[in-house]
Amino acid sequence: MAHSHNHHDAHHDAHHDHGSFKSYMTGFVLAVILTVIPFGIVMGGGFDSRALTIAVVVLCAVAQVLVHMIYFLHMNSSAEEGWTLLSTLFTIVVVVIMLAGSLWVMFHLNTNMMPQMSHELQVMP
Repeated sequence: MAHSHNHHDAHHDAHHDHGSFKSYMTGFVLAVILTVIPFGIVMGGGFDSRALTIAVVVLCAVAQVLVHMIYFLHMNSSAEEGWTLLSTLFTIVVVVIMLAGSLWVMFHLNTNMMPQMSHELQVMP
């Protein structure tokens, strides 16, 4: 009898770790808001300061990652094992590699693929 009681508690705890409809909807709404804000800023021409525009977009991206980790991947501080910390560190490393690699590729494509204006090609009226 004690075995079935423990099995029920383990099943209940495992089910409790998964989100409810309310938590999924909260995560969804936050994800939409964190997508619409940078989209609206960039499509509207951005702020006067390019650095401020980039900072807001990056902050919304980081917040978006955190929302996904908390509401959809169910990562929280109550996890007993170290897997949550390990997967968080892995996520951070992968995101940094992807961002750094993407920026590196875009910078070098811009530098190497843009036509260089020479004096012969410029048309003077």
